Amino acid sequence: MTEEHLIQAARAAALHAHAPYSRFAVGAALLMEGGDIVTGANVENASYGLSLCAETVAIATASASGRLREIVAVAVIGGAMDAEGRPTGTQPVSPCGRCRQVINEAAQLGGRDLPVLCGAAEGNAIARYRLSELLPAAFGPGDLGIS
Repeated sequence: MTEEHLIQAARAAALHAHAPYSRFAVGAALLMEGGDIVTGANVENASYGLSLCAETVAIATASASGRLREIVAVAVIGGAMDAEGRPTGTQPVSPCGRCRQVINEAAQLGGRDLPVLCGAAEGNAIARYRLSELLPAAFGPGDLGIS
């Protein structure tokens, strides 16, 4: 599995975003132990606070199948939607603060400092991070004595 495959999976997921309010589509892809991929797209709601980010949708999907501890890498892309609903833009996007915390939960449970690939909706731009760079001194399950 290459980085490009994971970014492409996130781009494909973003095509299913429900983002009628922000018109900003986001797709996320999780690389799992064994090489398979779990994806998610953002789902907005008229009551804005009830909206779901792509990363949290993907992580909830992994958790629902009992695989929360198996995540080995994360990719996220996003961009403003064109008239057909496709994300556009050549600048990488990164997870919001809430998503960084949600990713951290899975990372700590799996005992990993996950690589996070932040891609652009279009083109080849990718910013590469470790989760610890995006969320230094994170609070998580370990702080509560849970492993």
